[in-house]
Amino acid sequence: MKGIAGRRKTGKVLGGLLLAAVLALPIQAGAAAQAGSVYKIVALGDSVTAGYEPAMAAQTNPAVYGYAERLKEQALFHGRAELVNDGILGLTSEGLANYTGAIEAGTAVAADAIQPGVSDPRIAKFASGIAQAKSDVADADLIVITIGGNDIKPLLSEVKTLAANDLETKVKTLLADYSANIIETIGHLRTVNPQALIVLADQYQPVPAIAGKADYDKLEQAAALYTSTVDQVVAQTNTATGPVKAAHVAAAFVGSEMSYTHILEGDIHPQQAGYEAIAKVFAGVIWGEYRQTAAAAGKEPISIVIGGQEWNSANKPILKNGQTFVAIGDIVQATHAVSKWNSKTSTVTVTLSGRTVVIPIGSSTIQVNGTKVATSAPAFLNKVGVNSKTYVPLALLANGLGFDVQYSPKMKTAFINF
Repeated sequence: MKGIAGRRKTGKVLGGLLLAAVLALPIQAGAAAQAGSVYKIVALGDSVTAGYEPAMAAQTNPAVYGYAERLKEQALFHGRAELVNDGILGLTSEGLANYTGAIEAGTAVAADAIQPGVSDPRIAKFASGIAQAKSDVADADLIVITIGGNDIKPLLSEVKTLAANDLETKVKTLLADYSANIIETIGHLRTVNPQALIVLADQYQPVPAIAGKADYDKLEQAAALYTSTVDQVVAQTNTATGPVKAAHVAAAFVGSEMSYTHILEGDIHPQQAGYEAIAKVFAGVIWGEYRQTAAAAGKEPISIVIGGQEWNSANKPILKNGQTFVAIGDIVQATHAVSKWNSKTSTVTVTLSGRTVVIPIGSSTIQVNGTKVATSAPAFLNKVGVNSKTYVPLALLANGLGFDVQYSPKMKTAFINF
C-alpha cells in the first residue's frame, strides 16, 4: 500500500520509495534459531505488513520496525522465534490471492501474475521465490495478514463527493470482492499449512475528525463495514484444526488518527505509535498480552529476558565495546548451569547439558567444547560493592551453551531462549 503522497507524486517520492525498498526491505527478516523448536511467523500483505513509512523514501538504509517485527519480539518472550516478512508494497487483496495461489502451486510465476503494475521493485524476487515462500508457509506456526488498504483507498478522495448511501453501496461492492479474495487466500494457505494460526486484521481509517465531521462519520461507517466483513470471513474460514482469528486494529486508531498515521504529511501509513498499536492488537489476539521490558520503558539501559522472564539482579548488565556483558553467577543461576572458578588461571568453566565453555579473564579466545573461539570482547572482573564479579560476553556464553540469543535494538533487550 502506497500513501496518499505516493499516489499524487509519482516522480521523486515514488522513486525514493522504490530505492529504499530495494535497499532496506528484505523479503526475509530475522534469522532462524540455531537449534531447538522455533516459533515461525510469516507476515503477508501490503506495505503496512512491510512496515513502510514515508521517511524511508529519503533514507539509504532505513531500519524497518513495523508491527510484524514487534510480533517477533513478543514471540521471543515465549521461546525461539523467526519472522519472514513477505509484505509487498502496493498489493491488493486480489494480488494477495494471486500470490498465495502461486505459493500453493509451488512454482515461480511472472511478476504480473501476482499483480500487474505493482509498485514494489522486489516483485520479481517475490515471483521467482515462490518455492521458498511455500516452504515458509508450510513451516509457519503463525500467519498474520494486513491487506485491503489499496482496495478501498480511492474512497478517501471520493468521500466528499459521495452521499452517505452511495458511499455505503460502493464500500459494500468493494468489500464483496475483498471477501472473495481473502477466502480464496485462506484456502490457498490452508492447503499448504492446515494448522497454523491465521490472524487477519481489519483496516484502520486514517482521516481525523478535524477534517470534517460529516466525512469522518462516513469513513468510520465504511471502516465498520470493513470490520464486519473481516468478522464474517473469519467465521466462515475458522475451524477447530485450522484456527482463523480477527485482529480489530481499526478500533485502536479511532481518535488517534493524527498521532498514529502520517496523514498530516499526506500519507496514510502508520507512524511508529501506529505500528505499535497494531502489534498490541495482534499480540492480544495471539498471546493475550503485549509485554514490555524495563529498558523498553526507559527505566534501564538494557534488559535481558531469559526463558521468558526478565532478569532482575543487583549485578546490572554492562555495555562495553558494543557488547553486552553479564555477571556469570547470575546467568548460571538463571539457566541452571554449573560453573567452576580456577583462581590460579583466572578462568571460569561453565557446563550445561553436555556442553562446556571455558572463559579466561582478559583472553582473546575462549573454548567451546574443546574448540578455541576468538572473541573481541574478553571477560573481565568488575567490582560490585566490596566484591569482584566475573563479567562475560552474553552472546558468546549463550551461544556456546547452545542457547538462542536475539537482541532487539529498539527494545534494548536481549532475549535468551533454551
